[in-house]
Amino acid sequence: MPATTKLHTPKTQGIKYAGSKLKLLPNIIDMISELDVQNILDGFSGTTRVSQAFSKLGYSTTASDISEWSETFAKCYLLNQRSPEHYSEIINHLNGLKGYDGWFTEHYGGDVNEVEKRPFQRKNTRKLDAIRDEIDLMNLDEIEKSVALTSLILALDSVDSTLGHYAAYLADWSPRSHKDLVLKIPDLYINTANNRVLKGDIFTTIKANKFDLAYFDPPYGSNNDKMPPSRVRYAAYYHIWTSIIKNDKPELFGKVNRRNDTRDLSSPSVFEEFRKDENGNFMAMQAIKKLIEETQARYILLSYSSGGRATKEELNSILNSSGKLLKAVEVDYKKNVMGNMRWTNEWINSDGKYLEYLFLLEK
Repeated sequence: MPATTKLHTPKTQGIKYAGSKLKLLPNIIDMISELDVQNILDGFSGTTRVSQAFSKLGYSTTASDISEWSETFAKCYLLNQRSPEHYSEIINHLNGLKGYDGWFTEHYGGDVNEVEKRPFQRKNTRKLDAIRDEIDLMNLDEIEKSVALTSLILALDSVDSTLGHYAAYLADWSPRSHKDLVLKIPDLYINTANNRVLKGDIFTTIKANKFDLAYFDPPYGSNNDKMPPSRVRYAAYYHIWTSIIKNDKPELFGKVNRRNDTRDLSSPSVFEEFRKDENGNFMAMQAIKKLIEETQARYILLSYSSGGRATKEELNSILNSSGKLLKAVEVDYKKNVMGNMRWTNEWINSDGKYLEYLFLLEK
């Protein structure tokens, strides 16, 4: 990708997501548009909106995440080399299935007049049960299965009764939950770039690979000390998506029927760690420092939200010890303001709520 080229922000697709960078995408694209880079890592790819944008712009994109559902989304959007019409027969077949009471209906389906809160109405979980079981029975290749599962999750996301995550459900049914579950072909495109999808620990990814640029948006963890640590983990927020992808019908617990492997005692990602080390430093921020230091890339673009655990002073210290800070951008969505910060003390002293930061480093 030649330098000094201003790029547009391509259309992307995804589900409601606490860590979504949809609004930040234009800023991300703007910050990398003048860099002479081709091989890019999206290190915490989530619903893959950033990866999709990179790929559509022609970058060779590597999507890396630890979750099963992120891997599925990435394979659907980044590895597809067929026309969208190829999937019409698959989607039409799944839509034509008759629903029945299965595991998902038992644990996540509710009737309109029931007191117990559930994320989906029974009519839609019955379809979910039929569709999910059928996907495993069909003779689908890896990409076809990923497209079918992505289509299923997108459809469920449009009829849920939640605030966008599955650690709590609404007391009253949302208007969209009354709609019927209908699968659609995802917004696919034929990939021509040499994209890759890697599932696993980010430190394994950066140790084994080199990139021109790495984009990191790690889950910094909530700064709410009263919140049990697992409740703000993405594994707990999106446990249903994990169960749909794996179809493993796991043991569940709690009022919202979370997977057993998302309990408070389960090992979190180090980036979601809420404790401090013996020196009084947040362990999550020390992981960020290690991440930047060990990444084999000329450029690193780092996202940070003002709701995270780190103070601005701590993060600034990490940034300046790990590379040359080329550019810093603060985005205030409520004021719709985006401004470059030329000096360190400008962003350290810029107070406000719901702020997003982007930092471009050269190693």
